[in-house]
Amino acid sequence: MQHPAEHSPLGKTSAYVATYSPEQLFPIPRAPKWAELGLTAETLPYRGVDIWNCYELSWLLPSGKPVVAIGEFSIPADSPNIIESKSFKLYLNSLNQSRFDSREALAEVMTRDLSAAAGKPVGVRLRTLEEVAAQGIALPEGVCIDALDVAIDNYDAPCAALLRCEPDREVEECLYSHLLKSNCPVTGQPDWGTVVIDYQGAALDHSSLLAYLVSFRQHADFHEQCVERIFLDLQRLLKPQRLSVHARYVRRGGLDINPYRSTENLPIDNGRLVRQ
Repeated sequence: MQHPAEHSPLGKTSAYVATYSPEQLFPIPRAPKWAELGLTAETLPYRGVDIWNCYELSWLLPSGKPVVAIGEFSIPADSPNIIESKSFKLYLNSLNQSRFDSREALAEVMTRDLSAAAGKPVGVRLRTLEEVAAQGIALPEGVCIDALDVAIDNYDAPCAALLRCEPDREVEECLYSHLLKSNCPVTGQPDWGTVVIDYQGAALDHSSLLAYLVSFRQHADFHEQCVERIFLDLQRLLKPQRLSVHARYVRRGGLDINPYRSTENLPIDNGRLVRQ
C-alpha cells in the first residue's frame, strides 16, 4: 500500500519559495496509522502532544532587517493530521523574505496556518536564541538501560513478543534509551531518537525492553507512530496504573520532532538533549 506521504514533497526535488506560502504545508491524516494499531480518533488510550523545534526560522521586519529565532510548535496528539516535515520546512523557508510587523504578528499567522493544516489548534512560541541558550542541555530523567549486556538479532520490525515482565510484582520507575532508531517510510533516511518510559505497573524486564526498542532499527514509520506503537505494546503487556512514553528525535533539516503520549495529563518538558 502506498504511504500517504508519497504524495507530499518528501523525497522529491522541490522549488524553495522565499516569500510567504502557506500552501506549502502538506497534512497527512493520522487515521490510517491509527487503524493499523487498532485505534480510532474516539478510542485513543492516551493524550499528548508532538513538540516540533525549529532552528532555522527567519523573517524580515518592516524595515527589511532580518530576524532569527527558534520556533516551538505544539501539535495535539489527537489532531486529525500530522504535518509532513519537508512541507513544514518549505513553509518555514517561505518566511525568509517575508515582512511581518512584529514577532507577535508572525506568531499569529503561523498559529492560523499550522492549526488549519493539523485540524486542531497548534501552539506557537517564538523564542530568542539567548533564551534557548540559557536553557542549556537537559538529561533524560530515570535510569539508562543502554549498558545492559543483551544479545540482539531483531532489527526489521517492532517485535512486542520480545517484551517480558513480572506480572505479580508492581514497580514505579522511569527508564530511557538512546538506541531508538527507525527509518523514514518514504526516503529511507534514518531517524535517531532517545525514548523515555515512565510507568507504574508490572515490573518490566529491562533487557527485554532494550531488545524491543532495538527491533525498530530498520522499521519504516514516522516518529509519531513509533512512539504510539511503543506506548500500546507496553500498555498491553503491563496493564499499568499509569504510563508515559516520549521520544526526542535528532533534528533533520533544522527540525526536531518530539512526540509525547501518556495516560496522564502531565506538564511537558521541552528540554533539549545533547544530540539535539
